[in-house]
Amino acid sequence: MTGGPEWAEVESPFLDQLASMGWKIVIGNLDEPSVTGRESFRDVLMKQDLRRKLREVNLRDGKPWLDDGRLSQAVSALDRIGHKKLIEANQEATELLLGGVAVEGLSDWDGGRERTIHFVDWDHPERNDFLAVSQLRVDCPPGMAKEFITPDITLFVNGIPIGVVECKSPTASEPIASAVDQLRRYQNTRLAAGEVEDAEGNERLFYTNQLLIVTSYDEARVGTIGADARYFLEWKDTAPVPLAEVEAELGRDRLSSQHELIAGMLRPAHLLDIIRHFTLFQSVSGKTVKIVCRYQQFRAVHLAIERLLHGKTREQDGEANRRGGIVWHTQGSGKSLTMVFLVRKMRSVPELRRFKIVVVTDRKDLERQLSGTAALTGETVQRARSVSQVKRLLARKGPGIVFAMIQKMQDRDLDDLSPEDEVGDLGLLNDDEAILVMVDEA
Repeated sequence: MTGGPEWAEVESPFLDQLASMGWKIVIGNLDEPSVTGRESFRDVLMKQDLRRKLREVNLRDGKPWLDDGRLSQAVSALDRIGHKKLIEANQEATELLLGGVAVEGLSDWDGGRERTIHFVDWDHPERNDFLAVSQLRVDCPPGMAKEFITPDITLFVNGIPIGVVECKSPTASEPIASAVDQLRRYQNTRLAAGEVEDAEGNERLFYTNQLLIVTSYDEARVGTIGADARYFLEWKDTAPVPLAEVEAELGRDRLSSQHELIAGMLRPAHLLDIIRHFTLFQSVSGKTVKIVCRYQQFRAVHLAIERLLHGKTREQDGEANRRGGIVWHTQGSGKSLTMVFLVRKMRSVPELRRFKIVVVTDRKDLERQLSGTAALTGETVQRARSVSQVKRLLARKGPGIVFAMIQKMQDRDLDDLSPEDEVGDLGLLNDDEAILVMVDEA
């Protein structure tokens, strides 16, 4: 509903800033689903928009090739995710968004081999549609006391809902906690946690969700599905776009928390980058949770990528290799995740795909995350369980991900080393300049 301080001071400025970055804005209608590109208020996908974008994004020799049958197969893959726990459904949907769906190929194209339909053009943000809907009505399942929910802003990419924003007036009592609680109602998270007895929302809207945002203008925070207020954090940077550039774009001398979050996370190229490289699922105390990067991690990875791409090698510099550096983290701030995000990002940059990446750490959970990251690019993590294995893997030419658990090589084990495992003088194992060594605190 437009009107009132929440609209004037928070939601309307939010939509205006999105529009300035290329988003299309639609004001929802509680009586007519076609206004928001749907046949029914039960739908969460804008199916016709999605079918159109699938044709445009997936090309053969620069021309569309998908027929109605294959389009229906792709749309159904997202639309018919089974009744599961929300986190399980979201993980399945996220894997589809990132990896696409396999369909039967064409007989005259590579011998008819299977093709992958991609839902998003990750490499060319400008080829995707970005749409923000104010007051999107989504009907709740039959039998519920509540007929429908209407999130303040729902964010769509190519007709797929990937973000939900809840706005509260700056003068409201505890606006951020209230907004998070409302998002939890929409997701039926409170029901799942046993806090209430009846369903309150429609979790299907959140199957493909990547970001949950709460804002009261002066304070804006981001979280992921299932999270409570403790895990919603501010995004305090606009990098890699300079702060001064964003201030000039908006004609402001100072940015609010809401301005910074929108500029840092929802600029189309940033949003796709975050979904593709900086979001993952992790097991915590036996429970699967979804994690999105902090702004410091996003900034650090981009700075590292810039240095790897443009820093001088030892040969070019004549003195030292200028591509390395130190990324400083406070205790518990996610340094292992920063390493995972960097590896994922490197594997999407053509010039960096050829790198051999050597990770030295004492974290077994990092090995699991890197294994998942490697799977996205068709790689496998090569595990070095001894000094001799490390030497063999380092000497091997070509790209790869080598994982060296540091406790396998501690001094207390030296008495047990075989002659071939004694370190000694390693000499020159590999003179390739496309090698990155990442050392975790250990």
